[in-house]
Amino acid sequence: MSELERSSEVAQLRQRILLEYEAAQRGLTGTAQGTTRHAFITKRLENMSAYHQVLKQLVGEQGAIELLVEVLEQPD
Repeated sequence: MSELERSSEVAQLRQRILLEYEAAQRGLTGTAQGTTRHAFITKRLENMSAYHQVLKQLVGEQGAIELLVEVLEQPD
């Protein structure tokens, strides 16, 4: 995989993590209650975890952690 392809894939994964995180946050304030809300948020976090695993393969464990933290600390 070329460096350009890798950076493009990293950017896509970063965006997907951000979208899942935002969806999970909205799930906290939405109208659903109980198990429905819990299942929704759990699925978003599972998706984030899967994307993080792929990032680890692309940029290493430390790089993946740094990218994840960067995404989660972005201002709204």
